[in-house]
Amino acid sequence: MKRLLTAAVLLGLLTACGKEGTPPPKGPQPSALPSYQVRSGDAVTGSATLDAARGRGKLVVGAKEDQPYLGAKDPASGVYSGFDIEIAKMVAADLGFRPDQIDFRTIASANRETALQNGQVDYYVGTYTINDNRKKLVGFAGPYFIAGQSLLVRRDEEDIKGPEDLSGKRVCSAAGSTPYQRIVKDYPKARPVAFDTYSACVDNLIGVQVDAVTTDNTILLGYAAKAPDELKLVGPLFSKEPYGIGVPRSDNALRSAVNDALQRHEQNGDWKRAYDATLGLSGVPAPEPPPIDRY
Repeated sequence: MKRLLTAAVLLGLLTACGKEGTPPPKGPQPSALPSYQVRSGDAVTGSATLDAARGRGKLVVGAKEDQPYLGAKDPASGVYSGFDIEIAKMVAADLGFRPDQIDFRTIASANRETALQNGQVDYYVGTYTINDNRKKLVGFAGPYFIAGQSLLVRRDEEDIKGPEDLSGKRVCSAAGSTPYQRIVKDYPKARPVAFDTYSACVDNLIGVQVDAVTTDNTILLGYAAKAPDELKLVGPLFSKEPYGIGVPRSDNALRSAVNDALQRHEQNGDWKRAYDATLGLSGVPAPEPPPIDRY
């Protein structure tokens, strides 16, 4: 039965396959989420991306749909929720767009650069690590959060206590992601497995098809909180992952406006309120927002 879990079941109904007494899944409560004042977006000029969004009357924002507390899509309602979703909303408000003027679209990790280059999305918010190679293809605002790579294993796993124990182990991550590339490069004795989504990795972990899932600790904390009797995090963080908002590479006006929005909402407390209502439900308190890199 566990092998047949779908991503939707994993996100919303994972306790059905857990042990008796497993608490129901937690999630952001709409009443606890902050609201963001919509500013006049007319002050931002020179952005072809924003001009196109104003013409269609909505922003198209790329996101993840399978990351609890970060970017999750309710399979019944189609509503997205999580810390990254709140970041996208507060930025949109500063650009002059209400929540009902945001069209969230799920984009897999491997397709993020293509989606921005082809104009499929106006910007992307979804645990998107800023690095020099990606800067050659897209622009980045932020960072708005610093995470680190970690490992998720089954609750009864005793042999894996950190990345040094991955020799011969089947380690799953998202295709095209930084964590997958790091496992391939830095831990060559591991047996890497790639899927389009982390939920597929976690499904296979619970189904005993892989031995560990690796990605940013923020993502793994969400899954562990969904199934505390099934899963646990192990070992120290073994990377530094600055999350940024991806924008079209040539649109410097948009990148600057997004940086301004992030700074404003960090200073007025919205950033922390959004964290507390979403990712903070994992039990990890809000860190200080990192300095914005206005390159």
